Amino acid sequence: MPRVRALPSIPSLCLRLLLLLTVLLGTVGAPAHATAAPFRVLALYNGTWDAAHISFVKEANEWFPKQAAANGFTYTASNNWDVLAGDGVNAYQVVLFLDDLPQTAAQRTGFERYMRSGGAWMGFHVSAFTTNASGWSWYHDQFLGSGDFTSNTWGPTTAVLRVEDRTHPATRSLPATFTSSVSEWYSWSDDLRRNPDIRILASIDPSSFPLGTDPDQTWYSGYYPVLWTNTKYRMLYANFGHNAMDYATDTPLSSTFASATQNRFVLDGLKWLGGATGAGRAVPAGSAGGRSHDADGR
Repeated sequence: MPRVRALPSIPSLCLRLLLLLTVLLGTVGAPAHATAAPFRVLALYNGTWDAAHISFVKEANEWFPKQAAANGFTYTASNNWDVLAGDGVNAYQVVLFLDDLPQTAAQRTGFERYMRSGGAWMGFHVSAFTTNASGWSWYHDQFLGSGDFTSNTWGPTTAVLRVEDRTHPATRSLPATFTSSVSEWYSWSDDLRRNPDIRILASIDPSSFPLGTDPDQTWYSGYYPVLWTNTKYRMLYANFGHNAMDYATDTPLSSTFASATQNRFVLDGLKWLGGATGAGRAVPAGSAGGRSHDADGR
């Protein structure tokens, strides 16, 4: 006589069905790549001096919101630098300095506290400018490591940038060299190569020389870092953000976001700073933005 298999009890059967349903739903609904929680970006700007910087601020405040919508972060632009002096800055995972730096003692103390407490920062071009580094030594000598401004190229031009470190999340997807967007380029009193805390990510490639259109403000040789990070902090500095201008008519002649490869650095760097996954992927097609598109990566 054949043996009769005992049927599972009703509670046991329900539990098995529940577990099976959970597995099926998890398999179907799970994304291919899990992402971190959205992060919040605060961009601080001055927007009142030098038409080339004002032009950059205007286009940055158009470009970044589009990237935020496409890449899972929020973007808030403000010219109220006093937010650094209070607790308001703590609501943001990343702070950008577009065209200036903190001026008051309270703003400077608040920013240093924010960074020492684990905040993240990306600065552009003139945010590092000073001829009095000792006036805020922590920022210029320690945090940035650059010291005083010493010279600049003129007029604004593209440059071939050599990526020196392709292991960092901000540069991992970049080619060995690429053509930047137009900018005015700075040199510094301190040699960043001698600073053990500084990790240089990209510099002017020698193929760029001579760099500049004014013979009195042209670089013919030398070593000039452009992108770097300080390994003691979550930060990135980029020495671009100055558009070419027709100053007589206040008309921009270039766009900082004209190079898709340079844009990739900005977006991947921002994702790394904000703690999101996906750094190292290419910027979506059509995101280069700006008026001119003659400076794509190569």
